[in-house]
Amino acid sequence: MNLRAAVLGAGSWGTTVASIMSANTPTVIWARDPATADDINTNKANGRYLPGLTLHPALEATSDLASAVRNADLLVMGVPSKAMRSTLDAARAHCRAWVPVISLAKGFEPKTRYRMTQVIEEVMPGHPPGVLTGPNLAREIVQGFAAASVLAMDDEVIVRKLKPLFQSNLFRVYTNTDMVGAELGGALKNVIAIAAGMGDGAGAGENTRSAVITRGLAEISRLGVAMGGEPATFAGLAGLGDLMATCTSSLSRNHHVGEQLGKGRTVDQIIDDMNQVAEGINSSKIVMELADEYGVEMPIAHEVYKVCHEGSSARRAFRGLLRSEAGSEAEPG
Repeated sequence: MNLRAAVLGAGSWGTTVASIMSANTPTVIWARDPATADDINTNKANGRYLPGLTLHPALEATSDLASAVRNADLLVMGVPSKAMRSTLDAARAHCRAWVPVISLAKGFEPKTRYRMTQVIEEVMPGHPPGVLTGPNLAREIVQGFAAASVLAMDDEVIVRKLKPLFQSNLFRVYTNTDMVGAELGGALKNVIAIAAGMGDGAGAGENTRSAVITRGLAEISRLGVAMGGEPATFAGLAGLGDLMATCTSSLSRNHHVGEQLGKGRTVDQIIDDMNQVAEGINSSKIVMELADEYGVEMPIAHEVYKVCHEGSSARRAFRGLLRSEAGSEAEPG
């Protein structure tokens, strides 16, 4: 397809997607930092976020947002959820009508609790929104390991047309029209990944991690279905697949946060040492607000919220989970 793509945001995942896309169609990536744009153009590398790895030679970069957006036939948003609205606001004046806008972020807007496609619809009405999500650890994909993802949009025709732009021989892309479920799977699993990391950091063992993942998936599915997602989506790449990768990998930012919490560090200390956003910290507060709104019990997410926002500890969190009564596996808890 001879479409021109613009990826806004040059973090690890935005850069990875832009590198894949550049093999399929002319692609430019916008980096807020001119030094990052220069690194991509000169060295075909992003030393800040993907050190030691080489990007596709056709990828071009710029620190000029207007020049990245004005000729784009497809806009891909690689910025964190908290920066989504402001970046869309800045891009809107330069974007042509009806250009699809695909989100890579896995989180909620803090004040509105919107999913990212809801933010896109509000800021840029008339532009078909979508989300690319799944078990996608950026560094492994740039290194050439096989992976799979889901491109979700409401319009089945558009999503099938755009799918070839995102895939490669080793990066397989599936389509889905359950945009709500796909987005919620990606956002909710970050909270469970922190819980899994806390157990690992505290030396809780493999059995504990397996229990957290399994019961965490049950929590994700209950809230996701209550909010309009399809049950099958949470059993697929956007749900279980993403949850497994994020809860078990040392490359996962949210697992890292949990692991450090399990070792006794505070949230502020951990954030100060990171150069990328761990969405699960802020999402845990929003997830509990949504759980209350929809009447869904989420004991694991609640313990993560207390650790991240109320000064609880990982040890107290696991004690709290053990104190809760276990009933039927089909029931909450």
